[in-house]
Amino acid sequence: MRLLNNKKALSTVVTTLIILVVSVLLATVVTFYAINVTTTRVQEESLQITKLHVWHDGSSYSLAAFLIINTGGRDVVLDKITVRGQECAWASVFYNKTTETINDDLSFVADASLSDGAEITIGSDGFTMEQASTDVILPSGYTLIVYIKNPDHISVSDIGVTVGVMAFTANAQYYKEANVEASS
Repeated sequence: MRLLNNKKALSTVVTTLIILVVSVLLATVVTFYAINVTTTRVQEESLQITKLHVWHDGSSYSLAAFLIINTGGRDVVLDKITVRGQECAWASVFYNKTTETINDDLSFVADASLSDGAEITIGSDGFTMEQASTDVILPSGYTLIVYIKNPDHISVSDIGVTVGVMAFTANAQYYKEANVEASS
């Protein structure tokens, strides 16, 4: 009888509540620690498409040009590039990988001037273009200068129309739009 009248002991309900609160707090701390460890140690993929231009010369030649900047913490592999939803053949893609910052805008390059080993000028800098033959690797911190000869479905009637360019990697798709310009 004396055991039931003991006023100093905690009730079963209060004890259960204390155990529940402590276990929930402990689980929360462990979860936040795990999230912190995984997010700070995992390097994420991040690309930016900038300075996009799509030109048409008014007769039969079109050209797309843009920069892809790898701002993420890991190297990426470009699987394909599409213009207006149509995949561009690697044989029509010319590129240059650089660590230089490119502040000047990209300019139109005539059909005869764009080939493997051709040098293009952006601002006061010259860049030697390489013709793609397969997927392109872009290291972290690098900028990729991309020129695409005659992307599919760009015609003279598209001048002034907005078209989209998309770069695909294993993990993501990067999209940018621009108006088709007349080359001058």
